[in-house]
Amino acid sequence: MAADSHRTAIDTIEQIVQDENIDCDFTRLDGYLFLHADGTHKELVEERDAAHRAGLTDVELLPHSGTTGFDTGECLRWPNQGQFHILKYLAGLTEAIVLQGGRICTHTHVSEVHGGASARVVTEDGAEAKARRAIVVATNTPFNDRVVMHTKQHPYRTYVVGARVPKGSVTKALYWDMADPYHYVRLQEVATGPRGGQTGYDLLIVGGEDHKTGQADDPAARLRCLEEWTRDRFPMVKDFEYRWSGQVMEPTDGLGYAGRNPLDADNVFIITGDSGHGMTHGTLGPLIVSDLINERDNPWAKLYDPGRITLKRESAQEYIKENVNVAMEYTDLLTGGDVSSVDDIPNGSGAVMRRGITKVAVYKDEQGTTHECSAICPHLHCVVHWNGLEKSWDCPCHGSRFTALGELLNGPANTGLAPA
Repeated sequence: MAADSHRTAIDTIEQIVQDENIDCDFTRLDGYLFLHADGTHKELVEERDAAHRAGLTDVELLPHSGTTGFDTGECLRWPNQGQFHILKYLAGLTEAIVLQGGRICTHTHVSEVHGGASARVVTEDGAEAKARRAIVVATNTPFNDRVVMHTKQHPYRTYVVGARVPKGSVTKALYWDMADPYHYVRLQEVATGPRGGQTGYDLLIVGGEDHKTGQADDPAARLRCLEEWTRDRFPMVKDFEYRWSGQVMEPTDGLGYAGRNPLDADNVFIITGDSGHGMTHGTLGPLIVSDLINERDNPWAKLYDPGRITLKRESAQEYIKENVNVAMEYTDLLTGGDVSSVDDIPNGSGAVMRRGITKVAVYKDEQGTTHECSAICPHLHCVVHWNGLEKSWDCPCHGSRFTALGELLNGPANTGLAPA
């Protein structure tokens, strides 16, 4: 059913592209799953057999991919995958929504969500939007749920680099390995230059090296690892032009969540737990939720139900491991700070300092001026950690993120860090 749902999501995206005439470079192509350095033939056989049991009988084991520019070695070929330019697609989707009477309010921070007979959301400045039927919170991680969902999924930072490669030097396909943390590769064709002329290059996009949010001493090292991994496998790469990171929510049992929010009114729905499958899960989630709102049967509603409890051993072990990890982060409340004096903080950096019974997040800007706020995350009161790569304060428990000055960047917290 999981395989069928993601396959349907790809078909749905393709249909929307055709129906709305969205120019977003949508194409069908092969995907190749290949071994990491210490991988074995047996691992690929087991993965192939699992795919076949799930109904994906066209997945085949190959001695190599036969692609240009990258030797995968032994691999699995997953045919009929999809690729498109997500920003172009979203631009077309936005236009279609507005033309059909939808309204999109950007830079609008929702502070409250209320379900029931008088379902409504309240914005930070006090405005209300009332819903006749339902409210859907699709914000990567649900800020309206205080505890339940945040024990069932966990935040990870993920990293990406982009480099020019000569046009035609790498076969356009999807590539990903079985390492942990894993790596993936895709090729974005660049058709025209800034003045409309043909370019002699395409963009190689490589991602991975994920880690728990707020739990890496040197996030910049992850980008360096990606660059080294890429250079080892794609010798035609010269310089990296793009580097960025993002945040994904990893569900403990491997499947995302789309449906009614647990412990909430019947007409408040959430979509979360994308696990890096945001394009397909961001499509199949609305297919499920729209059926639930309209009281139609959906074949995947139970599978992706946010209220589900997964009792299989592997899922239970992952649930325990992740939540023990979160519990250990609370010991930061009892320890000393990162530094004992503001003088120990370099310009352009931040550190947590103990002050009496609490902790303070201190940022020293490039001019040497210090800015202080509470180091206690307003969500469930973990101590935030400094992220030198993004110049942000990251919560190692549930993934809330804040700017260097304490302003909210990412839920589940729904307010910034308090004044010191």
